Amino acid sequence: MTTVAAYAAPVTKALLERTTIERREVGAHDVLIDIKFAGICHSDIHQAREGWGEAIFPMVPGHEIAGVVSEVGSGVTRFRVGDRVGVGCMVDSCRTCDNCEADLEQYCLNGATMTYNGIGRDGRPTYGGYAQKIVVDENYVVRVPDGLALDEAAPLLCAGITTYSPLRHWNAGPGRKVAVVGLGGLGHMAVKIAHAMGAEVTVLSQSLRKKDDGLKLGADHYYATADPATFERLGGTFDLIVSTVSAPLDLDAYLSLLRTDGALVNVGAPEEPVSLDLFSVIGGRRTLAGSSIGGIRETQEMLDFCAEHGIGAEIELIGAAEIDEAYERVLNSDVRYRFVIDTATI
Repeated sequence: MTTVAAYAAPVTKALLERTTIERREVGAHDVLIDIKFAGICHSDIHQAREGWGEAIFPMVPGHEIAGVVSEVGSGVTRFRVGDRVGVGCMVDSCRTCDNCEADLEQYCLNGATMTYNGIGRDGRPTYGGYAQKIVVDENYVVRVPDGLALDEAAPLLCAGITTYSPLRHWNAGPGRKVAVVGLGGLGHMAVKIAHAMGAEVTVLSQSLRKKDDGLKLGADHYYATADPATFERLGGTFDLIVSTVSAPLDLDAYLSLLRTDGALVNVGAPEEPVSLDLFSVIGGRRTLAGSSIGGIRETQEMLDFCAEHGIGAEIELIGAAEIDEAYERVLNSDVRYRFVIDTATI
């Protein structure tokens, strides 16, 4: 085992504190990564405060990890020391089920191993990216293209792939009208990616406070959902709506904005259940769906796409001592648009 410094939540709802954790020794197919940057995802807050249910403590959050390979196992073929790499939301899966064999490891039928708040094959809790180093099997590591700065690439490992995957699956592109609900950490990436794919992009946000930002990021239109006239004006407009918010939506209202055969896809995960009138989907043969992250192959595809189109996250770089303040600011929607921890400060 190797001891490394990290920031952890000792118990639920506690302030994060500097500590040390043990990383496993580098196995034959492992890579040791010197973490340079770690993004703060709203998921980190949900889990550290048990908003999604019982969690494992102490918890080292962080599944938007960018760094440099510092050691490789004897059987590693994909990476060399010095490579710029990333790790996202999962670090293992069963590798044998139908989904794993179809490069859909995120939907592993036997349960993927999450980067943190999970249990690895060795029976030990997993610890995430708010740390100096991490050891990961090479099959769950992706390469960060040279065209992407590591700090701006870190959030792509969750926010980027979480929005890229449904946009790709539901065929965002020329001739398609795509709406993004919420302009936060996920939403701003959805706007950038959908615009680069060639779709006509609309942001649906509670207010017009971020309208100028949305248009600069690539949106063609921007509407305030607090205005009841918005839903009347936009009824039956969109082929695809991607909801990135973690607050419960009025699903019936948003489904009414879809064309026939349109889809409302949720990537934000509210802590409370939501309700639905089934006539909202029956009437227009509409689809209400959800989407997780992407598989490893699709995550690499997303990074290559972002590098090709010059897409990085809009970030605010912070020191580790500012994590708790950053959590509160995320909850208050006071970040444009992703906090990234400089792990040298750990």
